[in-house]
Amino acid sequence: MRRLREFFRELHRRNPVLSAMAWANVALLAAAALAAPFDSRTVTGLNPWIKPMKFAASVATFTFTMAWLLEYVKHYRRAVRAISWGVTIVFALEQASVFLQAARGTTSHFNVRDPFDAAVFALMGVMIVVNTALVLVALFLFFRRTEPLAPAYLWGIRLGLLLFVAAGLEGFAMTSNMGHTVGAPDGGPGLPGLGWSTRAGDLRVAHSLGLHALQVLPLVGHALSRRPGHGGRHRATAYLWVFAALYAAAFTLLFWQASLGRPLLAFGD
Repeated sequence: MRRLREFFRELHRRNPVLSAMAWANVALLAAAALAAPFDSRTVTGLNPWIKPMKFAASVATFTFTMAWLLEYVKHYRRAVRAISWGVTIVFALEQASVFLQAARGTTSHFNVRDPFDAAVFALMGVMIVVNTALVLVALFLFFRRTEPLAPAYLWGIRLGLLLFVAAGLEGFAMTSNMGHTVGAPDGGPGLPGLGWSTRAGDLRVAHSLGLHALQVLPLVGHALSRRPGHGGRHRATAYLWVFAALYAAAFTLLFWQASLGRPLLAFGD
C-alpha cells in the first residue's frame, strides 16, 4: 500500500494536469457504478451506465500512463504542457458526451437519429482525432530527445505509442461501418463483462488490444531491460521488437477477423 501511495504521488509530481484528469475519471467510474443498479433501462441490450464505466476506466488508464511517460520528454516543456492540457480538454468533452447520452438513455456513438445526437457524435469524433494527433506529437518527441532510458524501454514506449495510434485510426473503420459490429446490428449477444459480439465480428476487440499496447509494450521493455547478462541491452531490445511484432500481428489478425464478420468467440446458434 505504501508503494502504491508513493507511485501515485510520483504520478502527480510528474504531471499534475493528467494525474488530476485520471482521478476525475476514477470518480466518474465510481459514480456510474453507483447509478447502474438504480437504472432499469437498457441501451443496446445493456444497462446505460456500463459504457460510461468502461470509458472512465479506459480514460483513467490512458491519462495515468501519459502522465508517467511524458516525464521522459520534459525537456520539451511547452509541447508537454500542450499535450497534457489538450488531452484533458479532449476527454472532458468526450466524457461529458458519454455521460450525457447515458443519462438520456441513448447511445453516444454512431447515433445520428436527430440533429442533437448527430452533433454529440460529431464532437466525439473530432475529439478523438485531436487526441490521436496529440499522441503523434508525443511519439515524435520520443524520437527526438528523451531522458536517459534503456533502449528496450524506450522502444517499448515508441512502439506502444505507435500501436495506440493505429488502434485510434481503426476508429475510422467503425465510423464508416456506423457501428462496431460487422455482420449484425450492435447490441446482440456478447461476452460477459466485455460485450464483444459472440454472433458477428466486433471491431472493439482489436481496438482494445491496440490501445493497451501503450501499457503493455513499455512494461515489457522495462522488464526486459532489467535482465542482466552478456549483450543484455541489445538482446533485450531484440526481444522487445519480436514481442512488438507478435503483438502487432495479433492486432492485425483480430481486425481482419472482425472485418470478415467473425466473432472472437462464438456461442449459440
